[in-house]
Amino acid sequence: MSIVADQAEVILVGCGAPLRGMGWYHAVQMLGGECPSAKLCHIVEPWFLGPGAAGPGGPEFAEFAKQYPDVQFHKSLADVPPLAEGVKRLALISGRTADNPRLLGESIAAGCSVIYLEKPGAPSVAELVAMKEQAAAANVQICMGYNKNVCKYVRKAREFAASTPGAHVTFVSNNTYENNASSLGECFERNAEGMLKNMAIHELALLASFYDVTVDNIDSVTVDKEFSSCQTLPGPSGKEFTDFDKVKFTIKTKTGKEVSVQADRCGGDKSYAKVSDSDGNELFRHSMPDEEDEANVAVLEAKYPGAMPYFFSQDPDYITVKERVAKLCATGEEAKDIATIDIAIAALSVAEYLTPLMTKELAGN
Repeated sequence: MSIVADQAEVILVGCGAPLRGMGWYHAVQMLGGECPSAKLCHIVEPWFLGPGAAGPGGPEFAEFAKQYPDVQFHKSLADVPPLAEGVKRLALISGRTADNPRLLGESIAAGCSVIYLEKPGAPSVAELVAMKEQAAAANVQICMGYNKNVCKYVRKAREFAASTPGAHVTFVSNNTYENNASSLGECFERNAEGMLKNMAIHELALLASFYDVTVDNIDSVTVDKEFSSCQTLPGPSGKEFTDFDKVKFTIKTKTGKEVSVQADRCGGDKSYAKVSDSDGNELFRHSMPDEEDEANVAVLEAKYPGAMPYFFSQDPDYITVKERVAKLCATGEEAKDIATIDIAIAALSVAEYLTPLMTKELAGN
């Protein structure tokens, strides 16, 4: 597969099942030419090219692979051919978070000069720091797939707030789980790292990117106890998990900034940002998806029936992040507003700081 000028050769690590895996959706966007700076040449998929081939999703993956004879499929990064002279190689890692530290090292060995990591990047801050040091030693850049950094609703709220004296921004993230012990227990077990490291990590990345929020710069955290809820529920395995099903909090920084986050596992299918005045009156709100996005969602639902719904609502933002990261790899052009490994470390550090603090406060509620 030929690489043209100003294109990066992409290795997708972790495709997952068609219609279900985030990696698969990254693949079809690139293969559809929606990220012109990215040429998807290699897909590394250990599970469906190995023990999972005959299991659920395996036949669908095999059929997907047949559709793209120009793409090389591999069981491991070690099987990817050496980098050709003059080519810039990008690894897009979209597998299990726990595997990322190992996959980063393997991607560096495969000749990648830029690595795109899906959130949160690693299970712990210590691992992220070690990954940052490893990449720096190899002169490799790490970009994070925090797509809300480039979302239209985030940009519009920030622009409105910047032109409004005394404005206060609240970022609201919602999921569509049913509000019962069975649904939430399954959610808690499947996302056992916890809400702040999983669902709300995007919002913490926004706070780190645009509001100078780091653990060292936090002056105060105010939890909205009337809204927030922390529960201990059994998952499908029978093991109990403690997590927030919804939470709202406001952070004030030592440098004078103030911002709020609200996350609700059972809040519905729209996320949004709102701007309020000093008395709490709402002045502005923009949602994802908005009317323009919903028209695109309808087109994508028809194109990929049965795929995960959130792929469609965030489709334009996935394209923007990949294109900016691929262009960085191919040409060195700055990837505007794309989260770095430092943002990932700050966001995960804040998640680790807030989780016990807010759990304790709500336990005494």
